Amino acid sequence: MGSDKYIASLDVGTTTIRCFIFDTDLKIRGAATERVHLLNPQPGYFEIDPTDLWESIVVAITNAIREARLTAADITCLGISTQRCSFITWDKDTEEYFHNFITWKDLRADSLVKQWNSSIRLRLLNSAAYVLYLITRSKRFLAGALLKLMNGQITLRLLWQMKNNEKLKSAIERKTALCGTLDSWLLYKLRKVRGSKEAVEHISDITSCTATGLYDPFTLGWAGWALNMFSINPEILPRVVESNYNFGYVHESIFGARIRITCSMSDQSCSLWGSNCFADGDIKMTLGTGSFMNVYTNKYCHASVHGLYPLVAWQFRRNGVNDTVFCIEGSVNDTGSMINWAINFGLFDDPARSSSIAESVPDSDGVYFIPAFSGLGPPINDIQAGTGFIGLRSSTRQPHLVRALLESIAFRIAQLFYCTSSETNYKFSRIKVDGGVSKNDFLCQTLADITGVRVERSKFSESSALGAAFVAGLNANIWPSQTHLEKFYSIDKVFLPREEMKCKYMQLIGEWEQAVERFKKWYVGAK
Repeated sequence: MGSDKYIASLDVGTTTIRCFIFDTDLKIRGAATERVHLLNPQPGYFEIDPTDLWESIVVAITNAIREARLTAADITCLGISTQRCSFITWDKDTEEYFHNFITWKDLRADSLVKQWNSSIRLRLLNSAAYVLYLITRSKRFLAGALLKLMNGQITLRLLWQMKNNEKLKSAIERKTALCGTLDSWLLYKLRKVRGSKEAVEHISDITSCTATGLYDPFTLGWAGWALNMFSINPEILPRVVESNYNFGYVHESIFGARIRITCSMSDQSCSLWGSNCFADGDIKMTLGTGSFMNVYTNKYCHASVHGLYPLVAWQFRRNGVNDTVFCIEGSVNDTGSMINWAINFGLFDDPARSSSIAESVPDSDGVYFIPAFSGLGPPINDIQAGTGFIGLRSSTRQPHLVRALLESIAFRIAQLFYCTSSETNYKFSRIKVDGGVSKNDFLCQTLADITGVRVERSKFSESSALGAAFVAGLNANIWPSQTHLEKFYSIDKVFLPREEMKCKYMQLIGEWEQAVERFKKWYVGAK
């Protein structure tokens, strides 16, 4: 195919903003990276300044277009991939922000999480769901019977703001408040005429909405029970749109020419596209700031009893009918963040070297590490767990600590895999991995050994950006079909499971789980 059409793909993550300019052969013509400045005003608070974020996004897109030796007028379309569950509120009349972005890693609502999870109202909800399960035998109601609120969801962080932010409370009373995830805010900013009073649609793609905790993937709408329980007015929330919605254009005042927006999806849904996960049971692991395991379940919305999350993978409107497919997700909040901590702590100075350091010793010398800066998610589900090493000896050296840390990341990811295997009928033959941390050979090989499944590392590690380009190009009719994209997926390296190592790791992961028990509920009663 010719290369006279160009796709700009923007990926706004937790720590990095990346923009790539692809041609129709999926060759990168230009690229730019900007850092996201994560603010930590006090322990447990993780914020992003929206003004700083916007300026960095504009710089990233501008620099990528410039590196490609193009102008904005040459860009055929723009695809957007964004982190989920980071939110902001603002006044639709004055455009005043009521606070910084509250990111998905933020723990300020932790006391509310504990309060609500032990409340009579939630217990009644759980009991009612269990009764319905006994009557219907529907796993959806069984999952409801085990429902617990989490910090990663928007719900209680938004409630915290509604209780503590006077400007937001006043705007809600005036009915001028808007609440948006990063994607809905970005769509608002990109299409807004500077200084204009003209209203802009407040919308969000369904793949971002479905992860908030306020959206019901089974009914495909905002969850009325949640909005009522937490007294959240649905008018402040964006209108939910499908993944091939007509998102409009970037206003010409920003880059000098209009750019058509043909994709705005959550990062993990984009990653499924970038990893070519289109068959029932296809599984991918994105190893970035956190680890996200997603399994494509097609038309089936899976109700988990272990805390895995049923999500809308994507939704396309064709011939007036919405075609919706689903996935299930398990997440580990601390992956790349653990690598960064280890660097700051002095365990190693280069993430690329951590693999060889870990391989320089045959084992961790009985040392185990618990990676729980943001608590431990499914299937452990303990937000009060502590982080630390255990089992240190006089013989313990730096490589043992590095190996223990990397093994702990693999153990947590393997737990998600085991959980999914036990809950579903899928027979997994391979795991596709992507993300910055996937470049670590030791971690990928360990994951293959523990799971007993072939691990394939994508040649292009930024699968979210690649997926956004795929969807943007399809919606812009640059490519004829989804199957046409399969030729663009390429493997960098394959890690085959070693049977002798699986037996060894089965024992180690059991001992590691005993160590986890020592760190569970560590922060009970802590301020």
